[in-house]
Parts: sequence; structure tokens; C-alpha cells
Amino acid sequence: MSAEPRINDRIRVPEVRLVGPSGEQVGIVPLAKALELAQEYDLDLVEVAATARPPVCKLMDYGKFKYESAMKAREARKNQAHTVIKEMKLRPKIDPHDYDTKKGHVVRFLKQGDKVKITIMFRGREQSRPELGYRLLQRLAEDVQDLGFVESNPKQDGRNMIMVLGPHKKKTEAMAEARQAQEARKAEAKAHPGRSQNAADAEDTDSATGAEGAEVPAEASAEA
Repeated sequence: MSAEPRINDRIRVPEVRLVGPSGEQVGIVPLAKALELAQEYDLDLVEVAATARPPVCKLMDYGKFKYESAMKAREARKNQAHTVIKEMKLRPKIDPHDYDTKKGHVVRFLKQGDKVKITIMFRGREQSRPELGYRLLQRLAEDVQDLGFVESNPKQDGRNMIMVLGPHKKKTEAMAEARQAQEARKAEAKAHPGRSQNAADAEDTDSATGAEGAEVPAEASAEA
């Protein structure tokens, strides 16, 4: 069955309860009279409550109504927040540089309002030292406690130990802040085009330098 309402000559009832273009109640009128009024106003007669007795119809520009409804639905989908679970993998004996790099990714994910699944991978004899992984997860949780909290406590899963961090900031808030920052950068670029371009070039250079040697898992690399 079509979800589209019946309009104009597709309406097949003897009479309708008519609502005017501004929402005013016209009352119960014969269908022929309602169609005549629609022609006079150069509007469509749209059935808005088919199950009522008699059905309720409204005079409106149906094409404009459909367009505005589609735009509202598109905007709602655009602003809809989807919480994503990122994953970061570490080794129990990770060196300080790699730890800082991976912690930086975790910080970025939490700032974006995403959850982060932290996986400690044990190999060989490391499996007999689960406390190493537990201490590492505790350390990471403490280092990012301003941005996130432990949503799922560390637990052993075969050769791995897993912990999930949740962001303090909601996804919608993170998206709103990102849009505000983007608008601020655009405003700055318009006000000081030369300065903004130089800053952008410097930022690109720093990003390229900082990315060297960073070990990023598959899910994180797509966002990096």
C-alpha cells in the first residue's frame, strides 16, 4: 500500500471535513464543493485523516508540502547522532612513544563522542602475566579520565584483555562543537586570509610529521 495521501480526484467519498489553507475549520462540505474551493485557491485538496468519519482534508500546496517535508527529514538525518565503537590495540610491553601515540588516538575518539574498545594482545609467555595488561588498561583509563569513563571493566577474552571506554561528551555535543569550530575557522579565514592559510600550512606540516612511525589499527587508520 502507498504511504502517499490521496489528493484531489483520487479522494472518493461523498463529503469531507475541510480545513482551510491557514488551518481554519471550514466544516463538513460535499467533496465537489471542497474540490471547487481547491481550484479557487489554486491549491490541492489533501486527505490528512483518512480514518476519520468523514475524512479530514486540507487545502494546501502539496508539492511544496512534500518538498519541505523531505528537507526536514534530510536535516534530521544529518543531525542524527550515531555512536561508533572504535578499536585500539596495544601490547602489554608497549614502549612509551607508541603508548603516547595510541593514547592520542583514544583522546581524539573520545572527543568526537565515540566509544573506544581497548584490546591488549598477549603473545607467548605474556599470557601468564595478565596483570601487565590490567595495569596498562588502568593507566590508560586514568590518563583519559577527563574525557571518558570505563564503561566495561577489563576482562580476559582468550589471548586478549578487553576494556571499553565511553565518552563523557555526547555525540550530538561533539558534532555541535565541531561545527562551531569549523564556522570559526571559516570566519577567521575570511577576516585574515593570509594568516589563516599560513596556519593551515603549518598544521598540515605538523600533521604529516607527527604521523610518521605511528602504528594505527585498521579502524582507527580510516579516521586518522
